[in-house]
Amino acid sequence: MIKEPMTADGYRRVETELKRLKHEERPAVIKAIEEARAHGDLSENAEYHAAKERQAYVEGRVAELEDKISRAEVIDLSTLTGTTVMFGATVSVADEDTDEESTYQIVGTEESDIKQGRLSIASPLARALIGKSVGDSAEVSTPKGPRSYEIISLRYEQARPPAD
Repeated sequence: MIKEPMTADGYRRVETELKRLKHEERPAVIKAIEEARAHGDLSENAEYHAAKERQAYVEGRVAELEDKISRAEVIDLSTLTGTTVMFGATVSVADEDTDEESTYQIVGTEESDIKQGRLSIASPLARALIGKSVGDSAEVSTPKGPRSYEIISLRYEQARPPAD
């Protein structure tokens, strides 16, 4: 079984979503299916088919989240230090062609949110940055061709709280 790194905050969010799906969404979908069945002919009942599709989504997501929780390796970010990029690092990079700077924290796949600067460890950029130090360049293949990023700064800190 392959462990999946996750911050404590990310783990809590996965647990919260799983509880919501099991205790709110699942019962609501079951009720919607029962109500739709009461309307008669199921072959032409759009409400029934929509409820069944919703049920399939909820059950699939529950299974996915249960799998992630079972494989989670919660990383205590407060214990991380170093001079090379690894999980939990907050990295500032500059595009070597445009000099545009960006800052990302490398987090687990389930907790990534590029708009909040939370970069999935499975992303091409994060994979290119892992193991590099300040001043190093990282080459990334993108749909528009290869890009080079220089690591400007690197720090380890507690995960940023999620913006709700």
